[in-house]
Amino acid sequence: MARRTKIPATKYPVERFTLGNGLRVVLTPDRSAPVVGVAVVYDVGIRSEPEGRTGFAHLFEHLMFQGSENLEKLAHFRHVQGAGGSFNGSTHLDYTDYFEILPAGALERALFLEADRMRGPRLTEENLRNQVDVVKEEIRVNVLNRPYGGFPWLKLPPVMFETFPNAHDGYGSFTDLESATVDDAAEFFHKYYASGNATLAVAGDFDLAATVELVERHFGDVPARPKPELPDFAEPALSGERRESYVDQLAPLPAIAAGWRVPDPIADFTAYLPYVVLAEVLTDGDASRLVERLVQRDRIVTSVGGYLGFMGDEYQVRNPTALLLQAHLPPGGDADKVLRVVDEELDRLATGGLAPGELARTQARMATHLLRDTDAVLGRALPMAVLELQRGRPELLNELPKLVGEVTEAQVVAAAATLRPEGRATVEVVPGVDK
Repeated sequence: MARRTKIPATKYPVERFTLGNGLRVVLTPDRSAPVVGVAVVYDVGIRSEPEGRTGFAHLFEHLMFQGSENLEKLAHFRHVQGAGGSFNGSTHLDYTDYFEILPAGALERALFLEADRMRGPRLTEENLRNQVDVVKEEIRVNVLNRPYGGFPWLKLPPVMFETFPNAHDGYGSFTDLESATVDDAAEFFHKYYASGNATLAVAGDFDLAATVELVERHFGDVPARPKPELPDFAEPALSGERRESYVDQLAPLPAIAAGWRVPDPIADFTAYLPYVVLAEVLTDGDASRLVERLVQRDRIVTSVGGYLGFMGDEYQVRNPTALLLQAHLPPGGDADKVLRVVDEELDRLATGGLAPGELARTQARMATHLLRDTDAVLGRALPMAVLELQRGRPELLNELPKLVGEVTEAQVVAAAATLRPEGRATVEVVPGVDK
């Protein structure tokens, strides 16, 4: 009988409460170092933006840094950096986050700043036009003028999915961005940036009772607004293999990405987790199956990677999502051959099982990564905020290393057996002709 890998759970404390305006709060104190991480996460992302407003979730993230009703433009930057801290924000498929890391003595400053812009960002025509230009330049730098820009996170969804929330370009079209108005921004803020549609998490060196009082002082009077209903992200299953290719004039070499639908990561987490482990069995490290076969033995790719979620956020994504494999090929590489070998390796795993020690090695590496990531205060605050938002279970962060270690060989083998060609969506990068 195969032995399960025994991995201990972490024991970061978790205190949860909800303010009268609906804001959910997660506090996880740790007095070992004089630093705090603060994260505010709103339940709105790329999948929630309306048709005709592609890229709006990301554009609005930019607008949240352009001042508020009480603070002028760049004040947030000055106050955080002046305290010796750093900050940022990011837009994902299913949420948008804002965060600070500061010396412990500056905690109240971060809470004030986040509460202030939760009441209302400074939405002006000047700020909007300026940030539209900034986002357009970001698209030029990260997608249009970069080899493999948007591959595969922007290129594979329209092949795999049919509905607008799942298939559209999350960076947005220039036409949609340029046509955005201040009224659009105000409506988006009013609908999605409600206190009841957000979570606040604080991790690090703080007194619990004093921080509860600070949170209530700064966030308690943020006006309450109804939590919006999530759009319907339901997506029909693939009825057969889908495959597309496109020419990338800047790409020097061919590349290919493939995705398969997986179980619901929230509603059916027990069935979903073996796919997370499977992706690592296939691609994590020189001893993994696809690295050993595709890179080292057959030499038909120069690199291969596998992960869950189009943005690699396997524990912070809603359904539908996918297990993705992507590979870069040498000059003249054969994408069809790569897919055939992937199918062979999946069949070999599904029929022959795992080698002795293969699963334990993979689980140990995964647990090590999870433990390392949560060692920093922001590595606790951010995922706990999202886990509270999506699951109401921020303590799941403590349990993940142990749960990964409890996945069985039979579960991984069964997951591999479902990754069939007829359930696959593939997008291929063809190098540009002007070389």
